[in-house]
Amino acid sequence: MGKPAAKRIGSVPYLNAVPLTCGIETETEFLPPSRVAKRLRSGDLAAGLVSLTEVLFHDLYDILDGVAVASDGPVKSVFVAHKKPLEELEVIQCDTASLSSLNLLKVTLAKRGLSPRFEPLDDYAHAAEREAVLLIGNPGLEFLRLPHGHQILDLGQAWREDTGLPFVYAVWAIRRDQRPPGLGQALLHAKRDGLARLDELIANHPEFDADLRAAYLHKHICFDLGKREKQGIARFVDDLRAITGCTVYDPKYIAGF
Repeated sequence: MGKPAAKRIGSVPYLNAVPLTCGIETETEFLPPSRVAKRLRSGDLAAGLVSLTEVLFHDLYDILDGVAVASDGPVKSVFVAHKKPLEELEVIQCDTASLSSLNLLKVTLAKRGLSPRFEPLDDYAHAAEREAVLLIGNPGLEFLRLPHGHQILDLGQAWREDTGLPFVYAVWAIRRDQRPPGLGQALLHAKRDGLARLDELIANHPEFDADLRAAYLHKHICFDLGKREKQGIARFVDDLRAITGCTVYDPKYIAGF
C-alpha cells in the first residue's frame, strides 16, 4: 500500500473555522494559526486559512474571493483584557498565534495615541492574573466564560467604531505557485455547505455550550468576503503602512478554480 497523499489544506482548530471546512475535514490539517502560516509559507501547503497579515506581508498568495472570518462589530474572540485604563498600560502580553490580531491592536492603540510595549503571553492558564492581555480564538472565548476582574476592549467593536467597516481576521490564502485543480471550488463548496448546516454544526460541536456557539457563529462571526469587507482590508492596509516600516502588499483576489 502506498504512502497516503500529504494534506494540502491547513486550517485552525477554532470554533470560528468550523463552517469553512465542512465536508473537507479529512483533507485538512488543523494547526495553530502561526503553524498554518509557516507551513503555507514554506510550500508544504497549497492553501491555508491564515491571518490576513500573512498575505499582506508576504507576496506569495492570492486570496480566495467570497470567504473570510470577519466581524462587523463586536467579535467576542479578539480582545484586550485590562485591569488599568488603557492610557496607563505600559505592557500588554499577547497571544502570538495571530499576527492580524496583534497588528489590529497596534492600529487601534495608535489611533488613540497609545504605544505600550508588547510581550508574548507565556501561559494561557495564567491570563486572568495578567495586568493586560490580548487573547484570540477559543482561549479568548474561554476567558470570558470564567470570572475575571478585567475591562474588555473588543477589537472588532473598536475597529467598527473607528472606521464604520467590518474587519477581516482570516482568509483562505492560495499559493500562486500551487493551484491544484478544483481546490478553490472545494473551499467555496465547504463554506456553502457549512453555512447551510450551521445549526447542525452548532448543535453537534463539542466545544463550549450550545448557546455560546449559536451566539458566536450567528451574531458575531461573518464568513463573507464582499465589497465592505474588502473596503475594511484596504483601510487596514493603509493603517499598517502608516505604523510599520514593513512592506505591505496590496491583496489580490481570485475566484474559485
